[in-house]
Amino acid sequence: MARHQLFVRLGQTRYRIERPWGEVPKGCGVPSDVACDAEGRVYVQLRQDPMADPENPAVVVLAPDGRRIDAWGGAEVADGHMLSVHPDGRVFVVDRDAQEIIVFSRDGKRLGGIGRRHYPGEPFNAPCDVAFGPDGSIYVADGYAASVVHRFSAEGTPMGNWGREGTGPGEFSTPHSVWVLPDGRVTVADRENNRVQVFTADGSWLDDWYGNHKPMSVHGAPAGGLYVTDQVPQLSLLGPDGTILGRCRPVLNGAHGMWCGPDACIYLSEQNPSRLTRLVPVAE
Repeated sequence: MARHQLFVRLGQTRYRIERPWGEVPKGCGVPSDVACDAEGRVYVQLRQDPMADPENPAVVVLAPDGRRIDAWGGAEVADGHMLSVHPDGRVFVVDRDAQEIIVFSRDGKRLGGIGRRHYPGEPFNAPCDVAFGPDGSIYVADGYAASVVHRFSAEGTPMGNWGREGTGPGEFSTPHSVWVLPDGRVTVADRENNRVQVFTADGSWLDDWYGNHKPMSVHGAPAGGLYVTDQVPQLSLLGPDGTILGRCRPVLNGAHGMWCGPDACIYLSEQNPSRLTRLVPVAE
């Protein structure tokens, strides 16, 4: 018997739901995040117990058609939480409980890192996510045992930070994800405060965008907008001013991570059930 085919609409675009998608291995951890490079390769972050077999990969690389073409990082990454692909192709992996952002080449060679590994507070304390500004600067949402966003130069030199625990402007309760818009504004998924906060490049508060229950991941959308996943679960499309332009429910229990590929497909990492979902734009 053929499986049902499902569709969702987000703004003006209709998508076909493909799940589970890609040759993601079983038993090596759950897909915690996903990212794409400019050529369409898909990098899947697998989160596993740090005491698990280091032979298990931390990152699985898929071709645009979903074939598994590479896997690496199990010996280097203790507790991968999220990852981002830099425009130059480097892969930044947030090793949450090891207190480090590890920088890899796209074939899994360690190139360097930000943060003193296994030293909480130097400067990270269980960081969550990493993103890049249009000027090459690096932003880290330090969200589980801290309530801070850090800024670094493109070379990794500290450029300050902002935030503290609380509910007011510029305060956080689990800053879980970060994304920088094309105009340089920094958006932060302030998860337990049920909002996305918006800042200037140097951390001055600009706005709060409400309407999502425990936002999990933020990612740039067309025309300077923003995609937001949350724990409803739903995927929302926001305009550049935070106006909600559309919503859909493409996953079962929520997407922990998200990325929009160069082909306009949206990839969503699900942890329960453990799988990757792909949304493919379709013509009307």
